[in-house]
Amino acid sequence: MSFWKASLGGMIGFTLGGPIGGILGAIIGSKLSDKDQRKPSINERNQAAFFAALFACFAKIAKADGRVTREEVDKVDQFIKERFKFPPDQRVFAIDIFNHAKDDQNSFKDYASQLASLLSSNPSALMMFYELLFELSMADGYLDPSEEKLLTQALNLFNLDSSVFEACKKKFGANITDAYAILGVNEDTPFKDIKIAYQRKRKEFHPDTLLSKGLPDELLEKAKEKFIEIQTAFEEIEKQKDKLN
Repeated sequence: MSFWKASLGGMIGFTLGGPIGGILGAIIGSKLSDKDQRKPSINERNQAAFFAALFACFAKIAKADGRVTREEVDKVDQFIKERFKFPPDQRVFAIDIFNHAKDDQNSFKDYASQLASLLSSNPSALMMFYELLFELSMADGYLDPSEEKLLTQALNLFNLDSSVFEACKKKFGANITDAYAILGVNEDTPFKDIKIAYQRKRKEFHPDTLLSKGLPDELLEKAKEKFIEIQTAFEEIEKQKDKLN
């Protein structure tokens, strides 16, 4: 987390407010001294908000059905250690956020709606956030109705197309790759329009583009995976079309 390396005090100095600012203050505010204080950059602010909201929403998703399963805890731990590769102090930060949000008075919507507002100019980051939520929801191999309700809520809050839900369900549930759903098109879409959709998504999810908009460095591998997924989907469709011609 680049914002972590810069200055923890900067996070508390954010003008975030709301549930995200509140949980950041509750978790790390007491650990700061006056010398830590400085004004953060917009990217640092958004990165702090991204991770705070992510682990808070992880907690709300995990407890949506009334209990947090071992599979869900293991998946969160896997994200922390393998996906994000957090060092020990940052792992503690993520776990503290998760445990605090699991039982706090804020709702899933409170955290997700504030993040949606903060990242309104970066829909690609919201899409990646959504996919991470979906992946956690499917950790036990089953999408509980209460979890599905929250994911549907996030879909609307992030202003994502309804097709994203089914695409994620196939991707993280049955491990089926639906090339058309990945590109946001269907089999009846003319190939020229499919190519336009592919080029648009390729640009939106290019790692350099996302990093320039403040995507945390820890999500670079996720961005690369998404970019390759888009590339592969288009190549699959292209091969199918060639066989028909």
